[in-house]
Amino acid sequence: MKITKAVIPAAGLGTRVLPATKAMPKEMLPIVDKPAIQYIVEEAVASGITDILIITNRGKGIMEDHFDKAPMLEETLEKAGKTPQLNAIKDIHKLANIQYVRQIETKGLGHAVSRARSFVGNDPFVVMYGDDVIIGDIPATKELVDAYGTFGKGVLGIKPVSEEAIKKYSSMKVENIHDNVFKCTDMIEKPQRKEDIFSLYSILGRVVLPAEIFEILDHTKPGAGGEIQLTDAMAELARSSGMTAVEFSAKRYDMGNKLGILQANIEVGLKHPEIGEDLKAYLKELAATL
Repeated sequence: MKITKAVIPAAGLGTRVLPATKAMPKEMLPIVDKPAIQYIVEEAVASGITDILIITNRGKGIMEDHFDKAPMLEETLEKAGKTPQLNAIKDIHKLANIQYVRQIETKGLGHAVSRARSFVGNDPFVVMYGDDVIIGDIPATKELVDAYGTFGKGVLGIKPVSEEAIKKYSSMKVENIHDNVFKCTDMIEKPQRKEDIFSLYSILGRVVLPAEIFEILDHTKPGAGGEIQLTDAMAELARSSGMTAVEFSAKRYDMGNKLGILQANIEVGLKHPEIGEDLKAYLKELAATL
């Protein structure tokens, strides 16, 4: 079955990057000249997704405005002859069919995803974590969607992390099938004891799930942090049906982390056609003074 739906949970409070996120959603923090959420939506579209549900909460209406048409701004830019700027914004509202629903209570990622039930129906769908911008020649979501087409099971986007970092993320019990593709039979959210760590592979920002995940979420109890964890529901799915895991090739940036935001801006900026060369020269000059 072709996957055309994606869910982007974007209801987090952005506490790790305060005070920047006191009034500005972290999903709207810029990477050079585009907000983080636009990179995620563009990755979805490049992977064949046509319908997107963004899970929001109070104070995040600015995201809806960003993906809406802006007639007055477009008219002003056109009259001023600012064609490059006009071209950069005029088709944003055409990227995909984007809907929004609020997560009234912040009860965890699993609870946020459960809000997408009516949008998803009985179809398999992609979950693209709002914290994670993933940039590369091959869209990470496309790699996962392709693996779903091959194996017909839920798919996890994974990367290896350090033993210290695994305590903040999740740990996968995996067995290599071939190349960057694995079979996953279990997982744990935020393992605090060394004996609980299955491997140093962790889910980083992208998963493909069958609609049956909603039935599992219905009886998933609060886990780490007192929240309903999507990882706990996926662990049940992995143990019962098995899942596929793909070590995606693109680079992931954690936009809920101060260092991750800086890394994204520097690395994307170095490749930007307008500022890349100037930024490179600046960094060389700066390095000489350190």
